[in-house]
Amino acid sequence: MIYENRRSQFDAQLLRPENPGNDSTWAFVILPRKVSAKLSRRGRITVSGAINGQAFQALLEPDGQKSHWLKVDIKLLKKSGVDFGEVAHFDIVALAQEPEPEIPADLASALKASPKAEATWEDTTTIVRLDWIHWITSARQAKTRTKRINDACDMLASGKKRVCCFDPSGFYSKAFSAPRVVE
Repeated sequence: MIYENRRSQFDAQLLRPENPGNDSTWAFVILPRKVSAKLSRRGRITVSGAINGQAFQALLEPDGQKSHWLKVDIKLLKKSGVDFGEVAHFDIVALAQEPEPEIPADLASALKASPKAEATWEDTTTIVRLDWIHWITSARQAKTRTKRINDACDMLASGKKRVCCFDPSGFYSKAFSAPRVVE
């Protein structure tokens, strides 16, 4: 099910990230603010849509500027017939039900080791689990990630269902941004 009243169409330039990481080649677009404003949340959110008529489903990431950005893998780039720097037509809509997020292996292992934390985890909503995962995976250093996993398990084990002091949009904390563009 999708929210038809939140369907958006827009044209955007496909940008090349300065540092694509270990992934293969990919592009990204920054959603226009008016499109992002129609979405139900400023944090991560899953959409279905099409690029030049080629269907996809993807997790939008917050850009820290009250909008979102979309990663486009090379396979979808080729199917849609566009390349870096070119403008593509997008048609997107948020899913009515957020899919269950994939739990990172290190977090899954820590939850298994703490039955109380795991029980609270299972008693939360998909969106809440998405925010916990986002908080953990947004750590820039391995040491910070490990600390966040330990803190998450402690908080969950004590019955706390939501991660405290986490702005999933990155706007107030400036924790998130779209990738830098290759000049």
